[in-house]
Amino acid sequence: KGAAAAADMAGDVEVRRLDLGDLASIREFAESFTLSRDTVDVLVNNAGIMAVPYTLTADGFESQIGTNHLGHFALTNMLLPVITDRVVTVSSMMHLLGYISLADLNWKSRPYLAWPAYGQSKLANLLFTSELQRRLSAAGSTLKAYAAHPGYSATNLQGNTGSRFGQRFWDFANRLTATDADFGARQTLYAVSATLPGNSFVGPRYGMRGPTGLSWRSPLGASQAKARALWTLSEQLTATEFPL
Repeated sequence: KGAAAAADMAGDVEVRRLDLGDLASIREFAESFTLSRDTVDVLVNNAGIMAVPYTLTADGFESQIGTNHLGHFALTNMLLPVITDRVVTVSSMMHLLGYISLADLNWKSRPYLAWPAYGQSKLANLLFTSELQRRLSAAGSTLKAYAAHPGYSATNLQGNTGSRFGQRFWDFANRLTATDADFGARQTLYAVSATLPGNSFVGPRYGMRGPTGLSWRSPLGASQAKARALWTLSEQLTATEFPL
């Protein structure tokens, strides 16, 4: 899939293997930059899975928090010494469904619910961005951390719920209300290229649609205390630390 996408892109495009659900793969990918002393202008944490049945990553994390947050957390910290401009992490307005359970981040002691698990992972993206920017500023770094969300765009993200009824619902909803993938990508591209205050959250003005600009987040998504606590737990789970 990566090769097929690269073939349609202009310029010098390289595809490298990276599995955000496997810390060993993340480490190998990051070392391919750090050992060769390559620099990275912009890191876009865009990989994600949505409302999937309960599964575990290679390291035993619940797959949504493992892929959508912990994988990006580890990748960012491993690459941070060679990043020169900014980190953009793609969240979602579905963070409104999220609640961070520090005692059970991986859904081991509570009944697994696919949508709340997805909401937790997207809320984690916002808290990660907030704490990353705080640490960058405290370290005197000029790097910026931003979050973005696509609104509601029709992509293959909605095609893996594992439910026949759920799939029919999303097929109908996509036809009725969704924007196209280009519109969703526009929000990330804005965060990649615009001059913005650190910890900005970019998205459509009206949530799902509208002009691109600064978006709003839930009160839980703005909690500095929860952001710091999640960072500490994420460091423990991934065995990675802020390197600056």
